[in-house]
Amino acid sequence: MSPRIVYTGAAGMLGREIGRVAAERGIAAVGWSRETCDLTDADLVARSFAAGEPEVVIHGAAWTDVDGCESDPARAFLENGRATANVAAACRATGARLITVSTDYVFSGDAPTPYRETDRPGPLSVYGWSKLMAEEATLALGERGAVARTAWVYAEHGRNFLLTMLRLAAERERLGVVDDQHGTPTYAGDLATALLELAAGEPSGIYHVTNDGATTWNGFARAIFEETGNSTAVDAVTSDAFPRPARRPANSVLARTRSDGPRLAPWREALVRCLARRASAEAA
Repeated sequence: MSPRIVYTGAAGMLGREIGRVAAERGIAAVGWSRETCDLTDADLVARSFAAGEPEVVIHGAAWTDVDGCESDPARAFLENGRATANVAAACRATGARLITVSTDYVFSGDAPTPYRETDRPGPLSVYGWSKLMAEEATLALGERGAVARTAWVYAEHGRNFLLTMLRLAAERERLGVVDDQHGTPTYAGDLATALLELAAGEPSGIYHVTNDGATTWNGFARAIFEETGNSTAVDAVTSDAFPRPARRPANSVLARTRSDGPRLAPWREALVRCLARRASAEAA
């Protein structure tokens, strides 16, 4: 029998994909949005657990505005750190398993090779530190806590790099996109599938869950335009060309070394599938 699954952040990009994939696969999963349960309220979280009796929680809710977090650390640590601690406390009290979605931004980006699950974190930003706090609260559950680090998540809906590039391409003939930050674009649909697969087992510890391969933001933009037949020119620029409040890691490629972790498709193959879903939705 499948476990009773609750996933947080139901109204967000990843949450929508978890709901879609769960429905397509006949998996019973209940989504909680901010309106359903304010995760920063420990008492409300405890009451929600008592009412819903989840056996596994996929915790995807987070404030992911990296620059916003840098400008408002108190909110970042409340919504990303304290909220996760509240969820973890409820899991500890009820015996539920917890899978917390985390980020490549827990790393500094100084390493010359992809980061392994066992490598020491060193965030450059408030966002990264707040997510590291979430990781620590989750891992404190021992064998009932798992962290799924991912990176550069996008979908055919929501606010993300893919849709930003397509919007800008419709407005401009030439774009400058940074070419000195390396990572792995990850399709939210593939990430959702992997998280549900983890939820069906007994995961613990840290997993790296991204599509396969790596590129730069510039390479990602070029791939988007190539796959959509867009003629917009893409110039390679450095991060210094776009000063931001929060520093980004130069290398945030995540290595997947665990044999028991999910394996996702190559990132460009996933991009093609995402664009096909977008085209189908627009044609409907």
